[in-house]
Amino acid sequence: MAAFDDIHARLRAVMLDNAPGQVVGKDEAGDLVVRTATVDPKTGQPGWFGTVTIKRSYVAYHLMPLYTDAALSESVSPALAKRRQGKTCFNFKVVDEVLFGELALLTRGAAGL
Repeated sequence: MAAFDDIHARLRAVMLDNAPGQVVGKDEAGDLVVRTATVDPKTGQPGWFGTVTIKRSYVAYHLMPLYTDAALSESVSPALAKRRQGKTCFNFKVVDEVLFGELALLTRGAAGL
């Protein structure tokens, strides 16, 4: 769906612009995977930072540090929380400038900026 391509492009930019120092693991049409620069001692692989993926009925923005950073997770506004699925995922069917701005701030916080 063309609208999802635009949403993905916008959210991809949010992720990449606000997570410097992280490592791009995959960047293909409809699928961005960002890993941490540090290695997870359990797996020996770079840790998960976030993903932006086109799904069948929405675009998913995963921000993995929300799983472990309670303060960051609790800072999510009620409006953005309505888009939340689980602890780390936000789903979008339309561009929302205000919520994309909030995701930018959350992503910067997760990246330690």
